[in-house]
Amino acid sequence: MEARYRELTPGSARAFSEARRWLPGGSSRQAGYWHPYPLTFVRGEACYLWDLDGRRYIDLLGNYTALVHGHAYPPIVAAARARVDTGSCWAGNNEEQVRLARLLVKRVDSVAQVRFTNSGTEAANLALMIARRWTGRDKVLMARGGYHGSLMEFETGFGGATGPLTGIAQYGDLGAFQKVLSEEGNSIAAVFIEPVMGAGGVIPGDAPFVEGVRQAAHSAGALFVLDEVLTLRLAPGGRQAQLGVRPDLTLFGKMIGGGFPVGAVGGDQGLLELFNPDQPRIFHTGTFNANPVTMAAGIASVEALTADRIDQMDALAEKLKAGLRQAAIKAGLALSINHIGSIMNLFFSESSGTAYGQRDDGELMARFHLAALNHGLFLAPRGLIALSTVMTESIIDEVIERATDALLDIASTGPRAD
Repeated sequence: MEARYRELTPGSARAFSEARRWLPGGSSRQAGYWHPYPLTFVRGEACYLWDLDGRRYIDLLGNYTALVHGHAYPPIVAAARARVDTGSCWAGNNEEQVRLARLLVKRVDSVAQVRFTNSGTEAANLALMIARRWTGRDKVLMARGGYHGSLMEFETGFGGATGPLTGIAQYGDLGAFQKVLSEEGNSIAAVFIEPVMGAGGVIPGDAPFVEGVRQAAHSAGALFVLDEVLTLRLAPGGRQAQLGVRPDLTLFGKMIGGGFPVGAVGGDQGLLELFNPDQPRIFHTGTFNANPVTMAAGIASVEALTADRIDQMDALAEKLKAGLRQAAIKAGLALSINHIGSIMNLFFSESSGTAYGQRDDGELMARFHLAALNHGLFLAPRGLIALSTVMTESIIDEVIERATDALLDIASTGPRAD
C-alpha cells in the first residue's frame, strides 16, 4: 500500500520534504498529517480535490465536516469575493456579523445572542471565560476523550487525563458525571460535552444522557455548554433541537464560516452581556473577530443548509453505509460503522469503539486509509467521513466502487480483522 502511495504521489513527497525544512514536522496541523507524508492539494471544487501530481480525489471529509457544501461553492465564493472587493477587515462593526448572528439565533432556540471569534478552540475558551466569570469557579468537567479544541484544560481531558483544572467522566455514563459533580461541584464552573463525540469516533449521546448532564450541572451550580461545532449540520437547529435539550451556552464553528476561520459562542443574553463594552466584565477582543469576509461566507453557508438538503445528505449517508458494509463482506473484513446523519466513522472490528484510545484496529485502519487514497478517496486517517450537499447518488455509487477495490487490496495483502 505504501509503495503504491509513494509511486502515485511523488509531487507531495517532494513538497513535504521541503515543508519539513521550514515547519516543525512539515505541518501546521496534527489532523492533516499521516504516514508516510500528507498529500499537498492545489485545488478543490464541489466534492473533489486535486493534488500536486494532478490526481483527483472524491473528498469524503470536507475539512473535518467544515465544508458542508463542498469546495468553492459558488454562492460562498460570490459572497466572499464581493466582500473582499470592498475591503476585508477594519476595527469597527460590519453588517455581515449582524446578519449571521441573526441567522444563528433564528435557527437555535437556546441562543439569544452570539459572540464571534476565529476557531472552535477560541469559542471553547470564550465559553470557559464566561463560566468562570459567572460562577466564580475555575474547573471544567468534560467527557474522557472529548474534543473542544487545543486549550490546555481541554487537551488534558481529550488525552483521557484529569488535571488541576480538568475533571473527566465517561461519555454516555450519566452516573459518572453525577458522581464528579456531587463530589467536586463547588469548584466546577462548567460542564462541556459534545452531543455527538466527533474525534472520539462519532458516538451519539442520547437525550436522557445529555439532558441528565445538563440537570446535574445546574444542580451543582455549573453552566452547561454544548459543543455544536461539528453537529450543527445535523439539523437546522443543531443536535440540541433533535434531543430537546437547552444548553446555557452553545459552541459554533466549522460550517458557519463557509470555509474561512470561525468560531462563536451563543447563549442567553444575560450571559453574553458580560461582554458589553460599555460595562465589560470580561475583556475579549481579536483582530479578526467577526471578519467581514468570514461573515459573508458564513451567511451563504448557513442559508444554503436547508432541512431538505440535510435530509438528502442523510439519505446518501445511509446508502454509503450499506454499500461499505457489503464491500467489507465481499472482502472478508470485519467492519462496524458509527453513524449519525451525514457523518460516520469506520472501525475494522465486529463492534465499534472510539477513534482515540479504545480501538485495536489502528494498523488495519492506516492501511485502508492509504489504499483509499490510492483509489482516489479522501477520508480522515481515523476513518471519519462527512458528506456534503453537492454529492449525488451516482457519486456515492462511485465511492462504494472505489472503496470496494481498496478493501480488497488490504484483504489481499495482510491479515484480516477478526
